[in-house]
Amino acid sequence: MRANRCARLCARLILLLAVTAAALLAPPPPLFAADAPRADAPPADATVPAIGRTWPVGSRPRVLRGWEPPATPYGPGHRGVDLAAPAGTPVRAVTAGRVFFAGRVAGKAVVSVDLTGTGDPPLRTTYEPVTATVEEGEEVEPGEVIGTVDASGSHCTAAPCVHWGLRRGTVYLNPLSLLPPWLLHTGPSRLLPLA
Repeated sequence: MRANRCARLCARLILLLAVTAAALLAPPPPLFAADAPRADAPPADATVPAIGRTWPVGSRPRVLRGWEPPATPYGPGHRGVDLAAPAGTPVRAVTAGRVFFAGRVAGKAVVSVDLTGTGDPPLRTTYEPVTATVEEGEEVEPGEVIGTVDASGSHCTAAPCVHWGLRRGTVYLNPLSLLPPWLLHTGPSRLLPLA
């Protein structure tokens, strides 16, 4: 009877080790449904380095709408991500750069930052509606406050948000690709009991 109990215990331990190894070696699931790969989506742009050091707002804001690349340059899509953020929320530079623009475009408060060391033309992040606390030409560091979410001009209807965009020249890219995996993960893996 004792040998039978030891055999069951060993089998459970082996199963636990196998499940743990599989969980640790498997790629993480997408953080947001909108970020899950689609069959018709273009492959990720390998020229976008994961150099972000912080989210633009909060520590892990809720993504209200993900990046939906247009099929053609002027086609429908969503050229950025919408992050939940009430009016007055501080907006931070995700990485080092130089403020390219800080002002209003079509009635919306916008801040654009050219990212340091990202080529020619450089990668440029945009944030709207954001009332700037920085000026054009100013150098910014990762995590530095560049403005606050403006009370007007948001295109989000379900909840207040900040639209975060990324592009190189005229080509729009997924801004979430700037964030390294440690910023995208929701937390450490947890083991659950088998029985």
